[in-house]
Amino acid sequence: MLSAFAQAFRTPDLRRKLLFTLGIMAIFRLGTFVPAPGVSYANVQQCLASAGTADLLGMVNLFSGGALLQLSIFALGIMPYITASIIVQLMRVVIPRFEELHKEGQAGTAKLTQYTRYLTIFLAVLQSSVIVTVANSSLFPGCPVLPIPNDSPGNLLLTIIAMTAGTGLIMWLGELITERGVGNGMSLLIFTSIAASFPGAFGSILQSDGGVGRLLAVIALILLVTLLIVFVEQSQRRVPVQYAKRMVGRRMYGGSSTYIPIKINMANVIPVIFASSLLALPTLAAQFADQSAGWVQWILVNLANPSAPLYLAVFALLILFFTFFYTSITFNPEEVADNMKRYGGFIPGIRAGRPTAEYLQYVITRITTVGAIYLTLVALIPTVVFAQMGIDQQMMAFGGTSVLIVVGVGLQTVKEIDSQLQQRHYEGFLR
Repeated sequence: MLSAFAQAFRTPDLRRKLLFTLGIMAIFRLGTFVPAPGVSYANVQQCLASAGTADLLGMVNLFSGGALLQLSIFALGIMPYITASIIVQLMRVVIPRFEELHKEGQAGTAKLTQYTRYLTIFLAVLQSSVIVTVANSSLFPGCPVLPIPNDSPGNLLLTIIAMTAGTGLIMWLGELITERGVGNGMSLLIFTSIAASFPGAFGSILQSDGGVGRLLAVIALILLVTLLIVFVEQSQRRVPVQYAKRMVGRRMYGGSSTYIPIKINMANVIPVIFASSLLALPTLAAQFADQSAGWVQWILVNLANPSAPLYLAVFALLILFFTFFYTSITFNPEEVADNMKRYGGFIPGIRAGRPTAEYLQYVITRITTVGAIYLTLVALIPTVVFAQMGIDQQMMAFGGTSVLIVVGVGLQTVKEIDSQLQQRHYEGFLR
């Protein structure tokens, strides 16, 4: 693998793409340390040393590479774009026009991408407004100084504009990587944000009680989860498809055999993100409410504690639900069956049309059940183990969601580099 990686840098065209991708990732990391206008960097650092955050803010801060709690120009990170992309996909079920655009091919996809961009900016305005508004009051509980010393309306508006513009810049950088670099730009920026938090988390664990032994246990658990993720993400159910021969003019078409690759985990990490976000909302609401209220105390005990039985049960149920829900949106058996029938394709032993759709639905249901259980285990095992080990602040960096994203993006990027090496007649990463 190392020799193939060196060969990739010896190829001029591929070397330019790799260096361009690494340069954009470096710019993205640099922006996380640039404070937004009106933000006092010294005060923010003092607040970070003395205050905690809610789980939802911690997750957003993780996906922004620590930029959120730094109140930098990239404070929102890639989360507005992720949220906008998910909303646009979900709207295909509610709004028929979105489903029509999805079926129109490249032109429709370009239109949906444009809608995603507009929605990203809209969400960035909302999120930056909330963050700037609560920065001096609830973002850092117990902080003795103000992160934004001058809270005049004009200064707060300037901060909101800077954070929104930062989100637009991140979106543009991700698209540049996709067009001119290697891999999916948005995924690589998320990978950069999460991976950047690993060294600090490792250092914090090492400095805690039983540092070396605890650190080795964490590394061993991460390796085991990584092996599980690689095995499942590379697995697929291949449904055989046969195309009948047909005459078009004087030429014979069809007669070939292929298959429909169905991944075990078709929903990727989306169900875990959905479940984490929904489960963290009550904790976030409790943070801004009266701490002596009974319902606030109940939430803090049962839903804010990752090791609480109710938290684990609700988290698992939400992951199972969203896995089936998201898979049903992204894979439509009836649409696949209609396309096969239109081009003369059929599954051996299954009649074309409705029987094919029912068979595909049966296969998808069984595979999705396995995928949902897998996602639940990947999300819960690190959470439970780290909670038992007493790792709280560092658990977010090494949670199942983080490892799943890092490993998944890494596999996708390696496959793309490998395919480009194969096109240039070099031996790739995968043998």
